Amino acid sequence: MRKNLYLIIISFSLVSCYTYQVKKQVDTTIDNKSGSKNTAGLANNTTAQTKSITAQTQNPNSQQAPPPINIQEKLTPNKNVRINVDGKNYKVIVDKWESDSLVVHPVHNSKKILKFHKNQINGEKIAEKRFSQPIADIITVVAYAGIGVLIYSLIR
Repeated sequence: MRKNLYLIIISFSLVSCYTYQVKKQVDTTIDNKSGSKNTAGLANNTTAQTKSITAQTQNPNSQQAPPPINIQEKLTPNKNVRINVDGKNYKVIVDKWESDSLVVHPVHNSKKILKFHKNQINGEKIAEKRFSQPIADIITVVAYAGIGVLIYSLIR
């Protein structure tokens, strides 16, 4: 019983409410099909425009590529991030930008300095360290349940 209790206490001490999460990009494309439904009261030239717009949206070759990711805006100084450089993940704190090179240091080793060129960094896999409310709620509920079980076992 005691070994199980110690194991539970140690596992709670290793859990963190902070996780690395990739920011989702905002989709800036406009839904042109919904605008073409309101063509009943429009003039002839606007209906021709909406027809050409719907023809463009139905053509799969005319889809726009996603906007390029500006890595220098995402990685500002003093941010705690996880980046993917040439297929390897690093948990780092951003120090500064020196022209096209990012100067960082690992999270648990502030004396070690790393430099990466902006072309080496995968912009789609930049994850920021954020507080995770669902994980915090789960930890709280489990802690309360553990306290309840402990009190129940002491009373019995």
